[in-house]
Amino acid sequence: MNTKQTNAEKSAQIEQSGEVKATSGLPSQTTGSWRNYLVWISAAVLLAGASYLLTTRDISSEAQSGGATLPTTLPESYGLCTTDAGKIYTVDENKPTVECIVVRKDEVLATGTQSDILAQWDLYQDEVVRKFYGGEPKAKKPLHIYQTPPGSIVVPGLADAHAHLIQYGFKVQLALDTAESLDEVLDVLEEYVREHPDILPSDWISGWGWDQTRWKDWSGEFPTAAHLATRELLAGRPINLFRVDGHAIWLSPRALELTKEQLPQQRWPSNDEIDGGEVVRDNSGEPTGVLVDNAMALVASPPWSAAQMEGYLKKAFEDVLKVGLTSVHDAASLPEYIEVFSQFADEGRLPIRVYGMGNSENTTYWGNSIPKLEDYGTEERLNIKSIKLFTDGALGSWGAALLAPYSDKSDTRGIMRTSPEALDDIVQHFWDDDWGINIHCIGDRANKHVLDIFERVLTAESQKTGESIQDVARRRRPRIEHAQIMQLNDLERAGRLGIIASVQPTHATSDMWYAEARLGPERIKGAYAYQTLLQASPQGVLPLGSDFPVEGIDPLLGFYAAVTRLDVHGQSPHGSGGWYPAEKLTRAQALKGQTLDAAYASFSEDRLGSLVPGKKADYVVFDRDFVDEDMPAEEILRAVVHATVVDGRVAYGRL
Repeated sequence: MNTKQTNAEKSAQIEQSGEVKATSGLPSQTTGSWRNYLVWISAAVLLAGASYLLTTRDISSEAQSGGATLPTTLPESYGLCTTDAGKIYTVDENKPTVECIVVRKDEVLATGTQSDILAQWDLYQDEVVRKFYGGEPKAKKPLHIYQTPPGSIVVPGLADAHAHLIQYGFKVQLALDTAESLDEVLDVLEEYVREHPDILPSDWISGWGWDQTRWKDWSGEFPTAAHLATRELLAGRPINLFRVDGHAIWLSPRALELTKEQLPQQRWPSNDEIDGGEVVRDNSGEPTGVLVDNAMALVASPPWSAAQMEGYLKKAFEDVLKVGLTSVHDAASLPEYIEVFSQFADEGRLPIRVYGMGNSENTTYWGNSIPKLEDYGTEERLNIKSIKLFTDGALGSWGAALLAPYSDKSDTRGIMRTSPEALDDIVQHFWDDDWGINIHCIGDRANKHVLDIFERVLTAESQKTGESIQDVARRRRPRIEHAQIMQLNDLERAGRLGIIASVQPTHATSDMWYAEARLGPERIKGAYAYQTLLQASPQGVLPLGSDFPVEGIDPLLGFYAAVTRLDVHGQSPHGSGGWYPAEKLTRAQALKGQTLDAAYASFSEDRLGSLVPGKKADYVVFDRDFVDEDMPAEEILRAVVHATVVDGRVAYGRL
């Protein structure tokens, strides 16, 4: 999808002189107080009558013809209106679409028609002048109003509820996910070596994205170290390549040698000695070159430096803004990642909101090794108040923990990376220390164990506080990340308990080509069941993410997958109607999942996720209306971001 800015970013512009200057003593900017203040304003609009006309509007002929190039720098206060009426999607159930919004500093001040916002602005100016200018009418300031290009829409800032920022930056420097065969993977690696002559033969080469289930003329098994030695330019080099899901590593012969040399007694441990992981072996018991889940920790590759992580993060921020993301839930923020996030926040270099889920490679309780941060940094955009735990692996690497053996690999039920007993203990510890808890669960066995644990802790707290179980869940927001394969009764149980299912629609459309063969015709009925999960949720929430870099970073890929259940070519195993189409979301549901539901899942629905007065002015201008159910589905993937706005300021593009 082309997400670059187009040359058509011009619109009619209403230019007026002056703006409201920041002054002390204005009403508090907290959501509650602004809302109370705006209740008064709204009630007074009818009394204002036609007084808004006193705010003169000078509409130049150039602006009317769309010839004025709109700015990247905006006044402190301004209005934004769509050329086509009602094309601002607010995700506010009381006022789902409006023509205009008013932004004051970093918040939404008002919404409605152009007449509405001018009337409310006039009332607001009356109050300011009365308080600070002795009621002098000449002190009133007119409102700058900008119009979006014809055909465009405005939506709240999009959020990715499950992603990996630093890993994304790492992946794009050597991405393997476009390779459709083993030979293409080897071609990409050779080209990378040629383009980087400074890489010594002894230097490690690391990449991300191979997926053997997508390779042509391949039976689906894992590749081996020997395959990486078939090219002269690669032979003898230490190479480690992460599978697309991040749950397996493919090593070259030299990487295997270096890894073995640093193991105790220079001996590969048996799989019984690896808790929650596997070294894939040949018939003679020797490693083939692929290590799965916890076994990946054995690899001897050097860790990333602080400078590398900073570079990866900068690249990620650059790309998320291009696709309209203003908030990302970073799913597994290691202590060293949090240090980089905090440094960026301290220096005012965090261009989006980051909700980090703390994580550690320690096997015992590690809550005291990461900081709790709330609205941290010069722009208050970093939050660390929840953690991420893992139960199992991924379906594509046969690591998802299933209750019964895999249909296409009957000798395994997958991998539990943490035993149910150990997981129960550590969840209780984090719960007692008041952390938000998010747990990775792919397979039905993993989901069942985690629901058992959550049901126990929720019930215990309900009995202790006298709250209902669902009220406890609303306060603590326990999340299952992925909720990918569940028993039908567990789909219902998750909703009954108020557990948040955080899902990634592109996982469904990536996996659909092999998932049923791997799971069988019965288990698949409880897999990727997004509409079922949404209907079961007592809060009516289903936060959507991508898991980038596992999937593409563009949120419209997930939006399209959620509403069509098709791949980007318009295909599915069930035809053009979509894969298990009963689980499609509506476009309104998908937009809410990428905005307000994601905000709810990060304890921020009172200030993010919808365009209502008192909330943060985070929004995105797109060139076409992909939210309209009548728009052909393929147009979703053609939508282009004109501008990404955070805290009322342009972070990417132009209005």
